[in-house]
Amino acid sequence: MTMAGASNGRRAAAMPFILVTVLIDMVSIGLIVPVLPLLVGTFTSSPSEQTFWFGVVSFTFGLASFFGSPVLGALSDRHGRRPVLLLGFCGLALSFFVTGLATALWMLIAVRVFSGAMQANAAVANAYVADITAPQDRARRFGLVGAMFGLGFVLGPVMGGLLGSISIHLPFFAAGTLSIINLLYGWFVLPESLAPDKRRAFDWKRANPFSALKGLSHFQDVGPLLRVVAFASLAQFTLHASWVLYTTFKFGWGPAQNGWSLFVVGIMSFLVQGVLLKHILKFVTPQRLAAVGLIGSSLTYLGFGLATEGWMMFVVIVVGNLIAGGAQASITSLISNAADPKAQGQTMGSVAALNSLMAVIAPVVGATLLGVVSHRPPGDFWIGLPFYFCALLQAAGAVTAIRYFRRQRIAASEPVPAT
Repeated sequence: MTMAGASNGRRAAAMPFILVTVLIDMVSIGLIVPVLPLLVGTFTSSPSEQTFWFGVVSFTFGLASFFGSPVLGALSDRHGRRPVLLLGFCGLALSFFVTGLATALWMLIAVRVFSGAMQANAAVANAYVADITAPQDRARRFGLVGAMFGLGFVLGPVMGGLLGSISIHLPFFAAGTLSIINLLYGWFVLPESLAPDKRRAFDWKRANPFSALKGLSHFQDVGPLLRVVAFASLAQFTLHASWVLYTTFKFGWGPAQNGWSLFVVGIMSFLVQGVLLKHILKFVTPQRLAAVGLIGSSLTYLGFGLATEGWMMFVVIVVGNLIAGGAQASITSLISNAADPKAQGQTMGSVAALNSLMAVIAPVVGATLLGVVSHRPPGDFWIGLPFYFCALLQAAGAVTAIRYFRRQRIAASEPVPAT
């Protein structure tokens, strides 16, 4: 064993370690968000063509992640969380550098396939948190992970927007450098969270994405919540696939404005999930928080689509996050608590596979809806079509969750028959 490995073995796994990892990871990913659609645009000749090929680039990433996430999640159940995270950092670093050097669309598509297949850091990080956290504390701690995602989107997109205003290639090299820093941090500092006695053998039948999705059927008690996850993920990934092009078409924004808008998203996400959520959960159950958050999220998407001036987007971001910011952490905690402690990696990998399936569908949906309206003049009502679709998805998720929680309350109140 190397000195680094020995030191790592003596260090107890704890939340600060994984939070730093997630933060660096999300800063690197956030760096490229304001510029990737614009990089695609350098290889196209019209807004509709740009929208189509950005949808293709996003689709290939989601498809590769769909197949890769459950495999990496199952590998983390067998070999531990740390080596799988290190593998993901290597893949991200390589993909960022190659993307920055790309000279043709096929190179962008190819590298996004590679990046999607190697990148399951979010699922493995959630499994890491579940390893070291008692069930009753998981909602709060998943909220802290969400806060790091938000803080990453405070720093990443703003840096990406500023660097992108100099050169649209520069953010990719900065992101690759940060991924290498995360690799070094993981190698020398990050401890393993999964004890050897809690590991289990790797099984290809469990690791393929379709088996992973089928495995979610075992969580019959939280089946409706999985549908909520699907609705929310499809809405979120449709937003991701549409945001930069939508604001460019509707408001004429460039990398800097998009970077600042995502900066505000990150600030609000960090404030709600990192600061306010632990206090809110003292007075509100995760179930109630999820229901209110889903309703608020539906209204937020509607607000994005209806905005007629750029400044309105910032108002919607602030208000929407205050209302809807705790929903995702609450739902994730409820699903995690229903899982076997020895299968947290596979469970989070399966949820990640569900998310990845939505990430496969979302670019097709987003690009199609945005392509239909891309020819309309700036400020036109119908340019918001992708966000109206997202609002409907979140409304369906809210109805599903509320009905599920109501049935749970009724079942809990019924007397248990004597035996």
